[in-house]
Amino acid sequence: MRQVSTDVLVVGAGGAGMYAAISAARQGASVLLLDKSLVGRGGATIMAQMTVAAALGQEEPDDCATHLKDTLEAGRGLCNEDLSALLCYDGPERILEMEEWGTRWARTGDRIRQEIAPGHSRKRCCYVDFLNTGPAVAATLRRKVSELAAVRRLSNIAVVDLIIKDGRAIGAIGVNLAEGELVTCHAKAIILAAGGLTKLYERNSASSNMGGEAYALALWAGAELIDMEFVQFFPIGHLAPRLVGMDPIMWDPFRYKLGGKLLNGSFVEFVDRYGAVDSGKYTATRDIAAYAILKEVEAGRGTPHGGAYLDFRHIPEAQLRAAFGPVIDRLLANGIDLTKTPVEVGPTAHYHMGGIQVNARMETCIQGLYAAGEAVGGANGANRLSGNAITEAFVFGARAGACAGKHAKTMQENGDESGDPKLMAVALDRIASMPPRGAKRGTAPVALQAELQKLMWEKAGPFRTGEKLSQALRRIREMREQELPDLEIASQGTFNMDIQDWFELRAMLTTAEAVVTSALSRTESRGAHQREDYPNPDPLYLRNQVLRLKNGALISSWVTPVRLAAGLPRNG
Repeated sequence: MRQVSTDVLVVGAGGAGMYAAISAARQGASVLLLDKSLVGRGGATIMAQMTVAAALGQEEPDDCATHLKDTLEAGRGLCNEDLSALLCYDGPERILEMEEWGTRWARTGDRIRQEIAPGHSRKRCCYVDFLNTGPAVAATLRRKVSELAAVRRLSNIAVVDLIIKDGRAIGAIGVNLAEGELVTCHAKAIILAAGGLTKLYERNSASSNMGGEAYALALWAGAELIDMEFVQFFPIGHLAPRLVGMDPIMWDPFRYKLGGKLLNGSFVEFVDRYGAVDSGKYTATRDIAAYAILKEVEAGRGTPHGGAYLDFRHIPEAQLRAAFGPVIDRLLANGIDLTKTPVEVGPTAHYHMGGIQVNARMETCIQGLYAAGEAVGGANGANRLSGNAITEAFVFGARAGACAGKHAKTMQENGDESGDPKLMAVALDRIASMPPRGAKRGTAPVALQAELQKLMWEKAGPFRTGEKLSQALRRIREMREQELPDLEIASQGTFNMDIQDWFELRAMLTTAEAVVTSALSRTESRGAHQREDYPNPDPLYLRNQVLRLKNGALISSWVTPVRLAAGLPRNG
């Protein structure tokens, strides 16, 4: 068993994790950056092909206070306003810093080009190009990380447990997915930046990293989760015709930049029927658009593949090419001519507003345990504003890294020794429940993952009822308690995907139970959480829901949302 030590351990090496590593190294800390994929090439950031929201004011007058107002409005009254303000006020600094590091934001003359996006009142969403923003910013962060001698990088390491001593994070245990061996890490501070949970759903836009591991690790360690019921379903994920080599959620910039029309199966615009003014504007927020599409499908007015049509036939080809250039040719290579035929789109699980509860230092209730990026809950309330995700990764990553680095320095000055062999042994016992390799039991972990994804889509997806959620909760607990310990694991040691799938499934079941438990408790519809048996918002639930583990059971409590703290800037 390999043993390593560091000042700051960063779990997850997407945009938030890499920014956290850079920021911690700036504080003079040694950093170990781990990812279960390849460092800098997994997670959600590298898949993002669209825009980044920041009140730069380079296209039209704008300020951070207005960005904050739009973010809070989208969040339906449930945002942690301190975190929302941090996102909006630090966002411009991070965008300009990324430019200093080599990100080539699209420009018009000497100013960064910015576009309007759904839910925004100003043109504030910048980009590299409409299909390359995520890969471009990920490449910038990879280069920056590679320049720092203080940052060690380890790929193919899945962290499966954290070590907590007297309420303080002191280390972690990981599995080397290539060799099938355990790795223990002693650390003075730990940052969970392993992304969201959308892999829980059968229809999703996630990478293979997005199984909810950060949330499960936090719960098992004694930290709290917040707003786990709020899963954002991207309204216009691609359904048909077949699309190869292109992101299924690529259609947002087409729609809001060029005015793509959403039509039902009878080729009639319909979003205006569901509480949004969309015709001629095309800026309905994501929760309303997703709700409207699925309600049309439910009423028998959907398209052949269970969605809606996105129609650009009213846009001249020259205008399409002027806006999106070679993307039009890539679509043509897929047999899609936007001037002649609409495409079918529909909701897909895309992002999670809930997550680990932190303060403005990104620290959990466990000393020395931090979170960053999509792993953090609270900043987006019941619905995330378009373009805020990458901004959140940059801002929260930078803040978590700086605070974790300072904490590690303090611990070092106090003569702290993080290692504790006895606690490591206890943690090893906790993860020893994986079935023995080579036992012939019939069901592989990946098969149970697939069943869980289907269950979550059908019972805890965009439309929910108490009956469906109760059915999901019973089945999830059966999987966790009865089937997980008895799955079949292949016998080989190296490159054994059953080992990865089993540990991932273990976390997925914990996180799925958290989502369903929270959704059952919130007996109203608000933002991305839609209860068909409680179709309206209820003022009683203008509160955040917090989950924690007690004696192995999830305990739910309600708290008043954090409002903007005195002294924070209110004007840009």
